[in-house]
Amino acid sequence: MPSLNKVMLIGNVTRDPEIRYTPKGTAVAEVGLAINRVYTPEGGEKREETTFVDVTFWGRQAEIVSEYGKKGKPLYIEGRLQLDSWDDKQSGQKRSKLKVVGENFQFLGSRSDGGSRDEGDSAPRSSRPAAAAKPAAPDAAPQGEDDDIPF
Repeated sequence: MPSLNKVMLIGNVTRDPEIRYTPKGTAVAEVGLAINRVYTPEGGEKREETTFVDVTFWGRQAEIVSEYGKKGKPLYIEGRLQLDSWDDKQSGQKRSKLKVVGENFQFLGSRSDGGSRDEGDSAPRSSRPAAAAKPAAPDAAPQGEDDDIPF
């Protein structure tokens, strides 16, 4: 039977990401994300609820998100759900927590609030000039001989 474990979230970073390294040197970053939902119940009065989600990134993505992801900045995350289980040392009870393992992310918004544009670039991507490429001369004959053409 097929299965799917895919999560897509957009929210605000709740605290500056914390980075640490495994004994083998792999970076691990923990990011808190707040996701807001506005809804109107039967009474007609708008309400807002916030869901807090912990996200773990590994490797180079962990380093990047910990360097540029600051508290309050909007962030789009793609990942998968993972259930962590452990024994609580103080109470001896079995504990578990559902979290997201981040596989991709993108900073959202403008550069001043965590946008995804390159540093030092003030123009939006759509208004940047395209890379200069030499246009082919319209009268130029193709490379090689005419006998090489199969038709």
